[in-house]
Amino acid sequence: MYKTILALFLFTLCFSIPQVFAQRYGNALGLRMGSNDFSRTVGLTAQQRVFKHVTLEGIVQSDFDRNTTFHLLVERHRPILSKRFNYYLGAGISSGWEESFVKVPETNQIIHTYGNPTTGVDLIGGIEMTVANTVISLDYKPNMNLSGREEFFRGQVGISARMVLVKGKEQDKKRRKRERERRKGKGRK
Repeated sequence: MYKTILALFLFTLCFSIPQVFAQRYGNALGLRMGSNDFSRTVGLTAQQRVFKHVTLEGIVQSDFDRNTTFHLLVERHRPILSKRFNYYLGAGISSGWEESFVKVPETNQIIHTYGNPTTGVDLIGGIEMTVANTVISLDYKPNMNLSGREEFFRGQVGISARMVLVKGKEQDKKRRKRERERRKGKGRK
């Protein structure tokens, strides 16, 4: 009962705060550690804010043995308590080389294959916090396989630590400056 009340409180809090904030960063680069039933992976993650509350995230991850994947995700960020603490939801595509397990029903034998080129669709949901120019995030990233792997669904929990390369204020300032210059250029014609 306590967990249900807490979840309802957090859900209400998330949607009752005015959505006037944006993330504290324009782009960030760092490391991601992921874990699922088949492997533990380490990789690079990069995020670039493209619109207010919207980022593109690229992830390259590998277990340095049998699984290497590439992911491109579009994410929508919303503040929870401030612009330094967000939750986000998104979707994207993935590709890579993965191991696969096929169970033969007649013999109950499991056939394990390696190096399968895969393509899939990813969803992602998580929370992130920006502290001292570092973005720490915890996410869940389910993957639906379209080709190359026997299993249709694999979920992965990930923890990322990214260093802020360009702050959101700096990115907004540069964007406004470009817009002013563009308007001035149109006014001269």
